[in-house]
Amino acid sequence: MNKKITIAGAGNVGASIAQMILSKGIGDVVLLDIAEGIPQGKALDLRQSIPLYGHDCKITGTNSYKETADSDIVIITAGLARKPGMSRDDLLKANAEIVKSVTREVVRQSTKSIIIIVTNPLDLMTYIASEISGFPKNKVLGMGGVLDSARFISFIAEELNVSIGKINTMVIGNHGDMMVPLPRYTTVSGTPVTELLPGEKIERLVERTRKAGTEIVGLLKTGSAFYAPAAATVAMADAILNNKKKTLPCSAYLDGEYGVKGIYAGVPVVLGTGGVEKIIELELTEEEKNSFHKSIEAVREGMKLLKGLA
Repeated sequence: MNKKITIAGAGNVGASIAQMILSKGIGDVVLLDIAEGIPQGKALDLRQSIPLYGHDCKITGTNSYKETADSDIVIITAGLARKPGMSRDDLLKANAEIVKSVTREVVRQSTKSIIIIVTNPLDLMTYIASEISGFPKNKVLGMGGVLDSARFISFIAEELNVSIGKINTMVIGNHGDMMVPLPRYTTVSGTPVTELLPGEKIERLVERTRKAGTEIVGLLKTGSAFYAPAAATVAMADAILNNKKKTLPCSAYLDGEYGVKGIYAGVPVVLGTGGVEKIIELELTEEEKNSFHKSIEAVREGMKLLKGLA
């Protein structure tokens, strides 16, 4: 029997996630949205693409949470997208209400699922989903770090004109302008990037990574990124459903790790059927620690605004 993946939100991100899951044959998809006809129409279109992928997966489009029952993974993308001039924090209260509502409904139908949050501001929305669901902390996680690391890799590959497959990197902290790309943990064919690029170029790539989402919003004018966020989410779902024990940077609940307690933030984790099966604590320099804790403070400030919402 195929695994069952519910995607709450049939916009650009949700539909892209559905398409990638079906193309890889990861499992059956339920595409859920409040807009009548939208999930059904997109599901019908996607269903007709499945024969070309060669996988026996199914997709259902629905406006009913009942169709999501007994999902193995629930991916929440529902929420407002950023517009030019908007920060992730501008979305905070509106999207908190949406994530609260969706989380309540999906957990009633799927009590043993793992929840992946994609909605921004990501770390705060993951915290909201964790509080509302009451699930074990390792079964609620956010997408951010996988996307941020992929963006950093793409910029390095472009700068050095090398294969992306030769690059390993890590981005930690919040999914926002205070994220912490780690050049010291970044290698190209095993060679530290610090030996391949001068410091000012590395800093430029770090800053572009931090602003990558904003750059796309500015270009699109009427929307935000969706292909790369979808690919990052699918990488996480694949690691969980296929028990790959893969190390990826995700927004995970910190309970003392990195000297942080009671907050969701991006750190390297091992993903398997249990969700977050292990948090990996990297050795950080004093400068990296300071940057990480500044990033954490940005999350704490957002949590103060959330008080009373969760």
